[in-house]
Amino acid sequence: MDANTIRTLALRLDEAEQSRRQIRQLSLDHPEITIADAYAIQREWVAHKITSGRRLIGHKIGLTSRAMQLSSQIDEPDYGALLDDMLFADGAEIARDRFIVPRVEVELAFILDRPLQGPGVTLFDVLDAVRYVIPALEIIDARSHQIDPDSKRPRKVFDTIADNAANAGVVMGGRPVRVGEMDLRWVGAMMSRNAVIEETGLAAGVLNHPANGVAWLANKLGEHGVGLEAGQIILGGSFTRPVFADAGDTFHVDYGPLGSVSCRFV
Repeated sequence: MDANTIRTLALRLDEAEQSRRQIRQLSLDHPEITIADAYAIQREWVAHKITSGRRLIGHKIGLTSRAMQLSSQIDEPDYGALLDDMLFADGAEIARDRFIVPRVEVELAFILDRPLQGPGVTLFDVLDAVRYVIPALEIIDARSHQIDPDSKRPRKVFDTIADNAANAGVVMGGRPVRVGEMDLRWVGAMMSRNAVIEETGLAAGVLNHPANGVAWLANKLGEHGVGLEAGQIILGGSFTRPVFADAGDTFHVDYGPLGSVSCRFV
């Protein structure tokens, strides 16, 4: 895919975000699109945002469960960028009309104390480089149709990757912990929406250990000469299914000894 097409598609996704109107799947108009093309579109979108005044504060990892990878017909996770205007405080009231079809996922965020640069980054390198881990909710959204209204074809993984791996926001809260304080695989969470428990999960569901995704990301970005930087936030991947959010919905996620995170859509 040539540079002009990549920029055109990145701007099309940006316009969809700004107008809150979903667009036709990019892979329908460009059936030749590859995973590499999709990431190139994502990078162009991020560069456009940074030129517009946004700041890169970290990354997210998605498709970390085996079930999600099989349904997307890929054999590895995907990733996207976290920008400064995506960060919300615990207990925040979040405007529903900022998004198109927002959903909420339960995750752990890793705050890096020192850089990580692939290739060759291991789980133990990640644990050694992390300042602390903290509960986090990811808000995901979709700027292209899940089902094309004309052909009825479902969205492909290329569309999701180009669309910043569906990332739209993050809410962090609860109690930060050092990696040696507990076995992160056993971090559990109960997500309630309007006082009804909708999802429960265990962090081991993320690639067998939630830090494995961070190692994968460092190695994947290393293929492009990019590293993870000290102070960045890395969302390790969801260990629940996403739950739809609408105006008036209050989300409260109980992480047990790690405290809780909440937000309300208005």
